[in-house]
Amino acid sequence: MSLPHALLTALLEHPCSGLELAARFERSIGYFWHATHQQIYRELARMEGEGWISGEAAGEGRGGKKRYQVLAAGRRELKAWASREQDPAPHREALMVRLRAEAVLGGTRVADELLRRLALHQGQLAHYQALEARDFLADGSPDDRAARIQHLILKAGIQVEQLWVDWCAEALDLLAEPAPAATKRRR
Repeated sequence: MSLPHALLTALLEHPCSGLELAARFERSIGYFWHATHQQIYRELARMEGEGWISGEAAGEGRGGKKRYQVLAAGRRELKAWASREQDPAPHREALMVRLRAEAVLGGTRVADELLRRLALHQGQLAHYQALEARDFLADGSPDDRAARIQHLILKAGIQVEQLWVDWCAEALDLLAEPAPAATKRRR
């Protein structure tokens, strides 16, 4: 995924200033695609230069906010990007290597990291479940297709966090077992 396409999507949902966009980004797309405010502003300037968006001054004088909106070229770019095939990104997780090290060395204290991660995933899961209860479950299932798609994305986040909570708990149970005197090497 590319940041410009995430920004185009957010601006199509609601044209706004860069500051508003950065704040909205943190509350929605930012859950699965992180970007700093500097990255967002840099991309907005580049996208404006490409003719994908226009920024209209919302105030007078220097420092006045620009309100960005997507132009026809930006819509075409987003549609073309969304239509292309893209393989999943390769999974890289240092924790898995640390567990392999624990398997062959023992005594790595990786359990402490698993406890920390478990708490983080439990917190994120609770946050996502609260968002779901507030935004989607209070009034029943949404009728609006766009809202149902947004709910589907949130449910993916809930399922991923639940998977990590369950996996961390299983890993901690396994690490609590006594280690055998000699371990065999595995591939």
